[in-house]
Amino acid sequence: MFSHIMIGTNDPDASKAFYDATLGALGAKPGMADPKGRIIYMHGGGLFIITPPINGEPACGANGGTIGFAASSPELADAWHAAGVANGGTAIEDPPGVREGSFGKLYLAYLRDPAGNKVCVMHRM
Repeated sequence: MFSHIMIGTNDPDASKAFYDATLGALGAKPGMADPKGRIIYMHGGGLFIITPPINGEPACGANGGTIGFAASSPELADAWHAAGVANGGTAIEDPPGVREGSFGKLYLAYLRDPAGNKVCVMHRM
């Protein structure tokens, strides 16, 4: 459905450290910077990009928005969460764990990245 996801940052170095650690916990390689200063991650056929906004305005987290990453196990989800907290992220919502809903049992963990974007990792049980 998606070709890529791009989010804004006001501090590319802090965001790169956060996403190198969190996405690295899921098996992704460190992000690569392009000539425009965007940092690009390629993993599992998807592209995730962080960038200072091109309009020169400050970046901000989307109110109501969440970007979800897939984890192949609860252990990888926990490693993602721990890497994020250790690299400038803020733990939010309930602690990592199983939640039941209309989609069945899911193992979820949520963070805010250094720019305030809400991100999560999910493993389908």
